[in-house]
Amino acid sequence: MKRDRETGLFFAQKIFQKIVLPPNFFRSRRVYTAERTERTMRNVSHILEKQLTDYLVTDQARFYRLAYSYLKNREEALDAVQTAVCRALEKQGELKEPEALRAWFYHILVHVCMDVLRSRKRVTLIPPEALDAGSYEDPLPSDGTLAQRVDALPPEVGTIIKLRFYEDLSLKEISTVTGWNLNTVKTRLYTGLKKLRISMEGDQL
Repeated sequence: MKRDRETGLFFAQKIFQKIVLPPNFFRSRRVYTAERTERTMRNVSHILEKQLTDYLVTDQARFYRLAYSYLKNREEALDAVQTAVCRALEKQGELKEPEALRAWFYHILVHVCMDVLRSRKRVTLIPPEALDAGSYEDPLPSDGTLAQRVDALPPEVGTIIKLRFYEDLSLKEISTVTGWNLNTVKTRLYTGLKKLRISMEGDQL
């Protein structure tokens, strides 16, 4: 039996010795794989670029209203949206997954608005009746009193309330937008809702 195994091994070695691989066979396979991966990434990048462009065009009214709710100034809101769009187009290479598109852009837009507010040293939330009408559909609640109550909350709490209930972002998306961890977002949301409930119950006494 041992001799049979040795004989089989001998013939196997002879067979493999006759197999002649082309020069740089393994290197060429690595190059092929790299080229295929690069081509795939280019296709994904093209798809994401188109989705980003479509998204920016389709939802521009929502972007404007969100910016306006922060800035209370039509021209500044339009400038903020324009700045955010330019930054998004410049940084589109950072976007890797289509599912992250909305949270990724809101992150840019909110930070642009916060930069403007920091330069003013104040934060405001505009009651919906004060929003510029134009051709934009109002996504904010019709209760101006509620908007004023949200306005009275600490800025970091009010931001979460707006993103969660006005813009319908998930808590995970809000975490991405604000840069706060998920537990912090949950805590501040709970705090904000509790303050709003206490405030509204006080009016009913």
